[in-house]
Amino acid sequence: MESEPATILVVDDSSAKRYLLVSWLNRAGYTTVEAETGADALARVDDSIDLVVLDVRLPDMSGYEVCERLKETHTALPVVHVSAHAVDVKDRAQGLTRGADAYLAEPIEPEELIATAQAVLRYSRARQRAELLAHRLSLLAETTLAVAGAPSFARLLQAAASGGAKIFMGPVAVVAESADGDCVAAVAAGPDAVPELVTWVVDDTGVPVGSTVRVDAATRWALLDWRGEERVTAAAARLREDRAPIYVVVPERGQTPGTPVLVQLTQAVAAAAEAQRSYDEEHRIAVTLQRSLLPRRLPAIAGLDLAVRYEPASAQTEVGGDFYELVMLDGQLLVAIGDVSGHSLHAATVMAEVRHALRAYAVEGHPPGEMLALVDGLMRTLLPGELATVCVLLLDPATGRVRMASAGHLPPLLHDGRRVEFLEHRAPLLGVRAARPEDLEFTLPRGSTLVLYTDGLIERRDATIDDGLQALAGSAARVDDSLEDFCERLLVQLAPAEIHDDLALVAVRRR
Repeated sequence: MESEPATILVVDDSSAKRYLLVSWLNRAGYTTVEAETGADALARVDDSIDLVVLDVRLPDMSGYEVCERLKETHTALPVVHVSAHAVDVKDRAQGLTRGADAYLAEPIEPEELIATAQAVLRYSRARQRAELLAHRLSLLAETTLAVAGAPSFARLLQAAASGGAKIFMGPVAVVAESADGDCVAAVAAGPDAVPELVTWVVDDTGVPVGSTVRVDAATRWALLDWRGEERVTAAAARLREDRAPIYVVVPERGQTPGTPVLVQLTQAVAAAAEAQRSYDEEHRIAVTLQRSLLPRRLPAIAGLDLAVRYEPASAQTEVGGDFYELVMLDGQLLVAIGDVSGHSLHAATVMAEVRHALRAYAVEGHPPGEMLALVDGLMRTLLPGELATVCVLLLDPATGRVRMASAGHLPPLLHDGRRVEFLEHRAPLLGVRAARPEDLEFTLPRGSTLVLYTDGLIERRDATIDDGLQALAGSAARVDDSLEDFCERLLVQLAPAEIHDDLALVAVRRR
């Protein structure tokens, strides 16, 4: 049998015996390294050594001790003891007990040495492959969990690239097509590198449904530095004909036969990407529907400036039931803002019903408090179990007179040109049978600004509602000349980078 390439360290203080052992091993195709003492052997052992042929009697320490110390730092490194003196059963038993993988008593025939080396290396390499596979499978499980739990498509690719770099201990590229049709790659230069996102176009021609593996020239995947590797292994997983495949690309060197871990990683990424694509598409449809239920344009009113902002929750969060209304009715401006409980497409449809009911009762000429009482009755009759908070007011642009009612909603903020205050009007939520207070009436002075908002602007998981109100008061202490700029600044200063709840904001300024 032809020997697989390997580097063998031969340790013996006899130059003549060392010469023989080295000659036999070299003729068998092995690379050899020599050492005369135990200390020299310990210094020479590194990851390049595949096997140690070790004499039992050395001038500075016994071969048994050398073997034990080698096994402490290189557990999987095989050791074969050879001896012309310690040859009885007790000696051989001690050598094997203290860590040796084989024990040869001299005189040794060349065939016996080569056969022993082949057997020990065969077992050692099988064990190393099994340990490597087990380690990679453990990391694969962690990566699959991270990929499945990623909050966005970009994070999914980055989690796959980061996990893949740790699994294969080298550079990795993960290429996929997003729900928008953009081909994106996440690349990690190594196990400790932070994955980066780059745009990359790949030819998908001829890639069948299912899993495939091919070896390509590294230049075909010039996404990153492959550390001098000329060839890479590219695994592809395609779940449907109408979907672009997912690719995971790694250096060819270091792959186990059949690349099972690479294939499983690619399949896991493809399954998670498909779920994320579907969710992104559904979220886009829901947000489009939700936006279609909100006012299409703001009324132009002499003496008033109006600005609004509506931000749906991040893609990983379901749509909610936030809404606003700005419309002129019989010379008065109807301003309303509300939030239906829950986050789902159902919450958005309930929001539409509440908003339309509020508009209908406003057209009939009811004052704010009566509007809310009527909507409350409608909800308890037709939408039992649903809850909503609403703040509604009627503003006369000519006089600045305001009549306001709230149903459990956050208090509007009033900036009168000098200071800010919150207009408290405590009342129960809609959907709850309870007495409601009289409307709040006041005059909006010229130069004053009213700000109505939903909880997405001020609520945080790590802060109280009072902290959020205080932050809003601080940001609104100065009103920009442009009301649009003012609303934008409030969003930048108060809204989180990833919005976990819908956010509606309405600003009204009397010039």
